Amino acid sequence: MAEGNAVRQMFSGIASRYDLANRLLSFGLCVGWRNRLIQAVVATQPKQVADLATGSGDVAFELLPALPKDCKVTGYDFCEPMLDVARQRAAKSALHAPEFRQGDCMNLPLADDACDAVTIAYGVRNFEDRARGLRELHRVVKPGGSVFILEFSKPAAWFAPFHFIHVRLISPIMAGILTGDFGAYRYLGTSIAGFPDAAGLTQELKNAGFGEVTQESMLFGTVALHRAQK
Repeated sequence: MAEGNAVRQMFSGIASRYDLANRLLSFGLCVGWRNRLIQAVVATQPKQVADLATGSGDVAFELLPALPKDCKVTGYDFCEPMLDVARQRAAKSALHAPEFRQGDCMNLPLADDACDAVTIAYGVRNFEDRARGLRELHRVVKPGGSVFILEFSKPAAWFAPFHFIHVRLISPIMAGILTGDFGAYRYLGTSIAGFPDAAGLTQELKNAGFGEVTQESMLFGTVALHRAQK
């Protein structure tokens, strides 16, 4: 699994162009995947939401206006340069903005049963210890609450060759040009290859203590949205 300090350093180097790179590399599809995550969260009517591995706050900024005004959304990340981008966005926002705090998913600064909903987009793959991180997600969500995980997964067999070419060959070159860091997106391909498929992550969530776990696959299985209820 990923080593925490190395991941932190990598994201620090690409923070300012991270969102732009993701949109271009996914041909804009990541916006639809994010919106599907938000729709799933809104349907549960939470009052307290923690957006983990929030990065530049992309999910948190879209979640807040979609939820009732009395709902609080707080973004947590262990990479300060990414949080700096999120806070700059918040300062420029004319509307009520999420709050952003330092927080490592291996040891979150949250009490037990603190949140009605926890979201994490493309962050579980970077956990230094995935079993420990999933148990930490289980700890901070309230009984009856849910964790929503949007993450890359294993594509259908027929689509796998196209996915391989894009993730292993095209993406590192394009992202390197955009961000100046060719290594960061080589890591993307490696981390996806070592990550379980949707069924595998479902089982890991159950092993972490969650009861009902459902998953929705998108783009021929390359992305999956999991909802794990405590």
